[in-house]
Amino acid sequence: MSRPLVDTRPLFRPLTRSIVALERQLTPEDWTRPTLAGRWVVRDVATHLLDTALRRLSFHRDRHQPPPPAPVPDDLTALINALNAGWVDASGRLSPRVITDLYASVSSELSDFFESLPIDAPALFPVSWAGDQTDGWLDTGREFTEVWHHGAQIREAVGAGAFPEPAWLRAVLVIAMQGLPHSYRDVPARAGQSVAIIVTGPAGGRWVLRRDDERWRIDEAEEPNPDAQVLMPDETAWRLLFNALSRSHAEPPQIEGELARPLLRARSVIV
Repeated sequence: MSRPLVDTRPLFRPLTRSIVALERQLTPEDWTRPTLAGRWVVRDVATHLLDTALRRLSFHRDRHQPPPPAPVPDDLTALINALNAGWVDASGRLSPRVITDLYASVSSELSDFFESLPIDAPALFPVSWAGDQTDGWLDTGREFTEVWHHGAQIREAVGAGAFPEPAWLRAVLVIAMQGLPHSYRDVPARAGQSVAIIVTGPAGGRWVLRRDDERWRIDEAEEPNPDAQVLMPDETAWRLLFNALSRSHAEPPQIEGELARPLLRARSVIV
């Protein structure tokens, strides 16, 4: 089977509008609430969303070449962390209203840009957590998962609950599953062995992670006789793959078989 092509281009506009609408309702206290994103509070996550939208437009739409940070970090994770921290520190000069108004404008331009891209346009950046794949739809989808999961962090921090549209989470999960073969790259198995991944809930689905002669592959499909199995709700699935799972947040995944255990360490985000 071939890997599915997931079109997230039309989803950016409704998602970012939902985030802006929530930000406009936040109280001053809400902006300082802790989030799942480590030391970041709500305003830090909101300014990070603004930063990544500005970067995508500058680097991708406008082909701007930024100067490298000094000193240049040794690896991709360190580089990303340095870029993120620099922007969040500088954004302390901005008010919540300015942050929200800027994001409303910039995210609208970001939606325009993604809607104008051909689905088979080349990727701007290889997707590192999927083995540096360069499919354009996956690069766009990766950007969508970033917006969605940071928006979910804000919603949880302020008690707003889950996003109202299951189709958004469904797209996030389909994209995130593309990282599992890379996560399993060093897991030994015989050709033909498989792990069934069953995600329940409105955004759920069924996937099979299968070893062939050379590598692991992921397909959305039923697997009647897997060698191992993972069963989890959609809420647990996104939290697991985006490093946001804890006992207080969601049901733990149900694991059957040793081949399923490495999935607990899989991440579809740079950490």
